[in-house]
Amino acid sequence: MYQKILVPMDGSKLAECVLPHVEAIAKGCNVSNVIFVRVVEPMLRPTGDDYFPLEEDRELFKLDRRAVADDYLNRLVSRLKYDGVKLHTEVIVGKVAESLVDYAEKNDIDLIVIATHGRSGVSRWVRGSVADRILHFACAPVLMVRPPECIPGI
Repeated sequence: MYQKILVPMDGSKLAECVLPHVEAIAKGCNVSNVIFVRVVEPMLRPTGDDYFPLEEDRELFKLDRRAVADDYLNRLVSRLKYDGVKLHTEVIVGKVAESLVDYAEKNDIDLIVIATHGRSGVSRWVRGSVADRILHFACAPVLMVRPPECIPGI
């Protein structure tokens, strides 16, 4: 049923709380590929009289952020052992939710597994929810995982 699972990672403990779930699904469903993805947002141009680096400096900044993201994913995958499952890493530059949805569609992803804070009300309105946008716009099924310290009703 699930051959390719997409697992968005942002470097946080919250994002990594999905790992036991991904392992269980990968082993239980004979998954062939798990792709761990980190999205690096582009540097936005400030408005007004703020200093903005030259194009060359922006490219170096982007490359450095990509390298840090790639290093994180490689270290993460080196800790994981999913017998018979190919583990891949991918760093994407773009807006997080939109980039993940596009990646899932272009790469025939069968399942997206993502952590969520489960915010509601003003906090969700102010911060937005990457997981919620993925849930609403992705065509692939989405498994949203709450952290172990989740408090019911909040």
